Amino acid sequence: MAETALARKCLCCNELFQPERRNLRHQKFCFKPTCRQASKRESQRRWLAQPRNKSYFRGPQNVARVREWRAAHPGYWRRLSKKSSPALQEVCPSQPPPVEPVEPGPTQDLSPHALRNLCQAQLPLMLGLMHQLLDSPLQDDILPFARRLIAKGQDNNS
Repeated sequence: MAETALARKCLCCNELFQPERRNLRHQKFCFKPTCRQASKRESQRRWLAQPRNKSYFRGPQNVARVREWRAAHPGYWRRLSKKSSPALQEVCPSQPPPVEPVEPGPTQDLSPHALRNLCQAQLPLMLGLMHQLLDSPLQDDILPFARRLIAKGQDNNS
């Protein structure tokens, strides 16, 4: 019931709307695109109607002010290109390589399903572990770390 008490009529479309709770005291337009445009026009009209803003965009001192600002902020008004950025990591194959079943020995009792699941989880598991240890998801950080781990593992086996 409290929400309907806060409803107000939009100055543009004259429909009831719920104002955003942080703007309750001054929101007079609803959220429709046309009403938002009307709100912007009204806001600009009010701003330009103030005496101190009449010549804000006119006169040599204001032209110099704008030129200084543009020199200090090069490229601000240019849109960013829509070119996609290169991927941070190489593309991994979507399917893991086929897993060859391991024949259990007399002391081993391995289920083929458990072994297959373990093999499929090894790469993401290792990447996640290295990411956690390094606190970095970047391939440039993980690759040297993985090489060091492999070298240490090979040294221990020798």
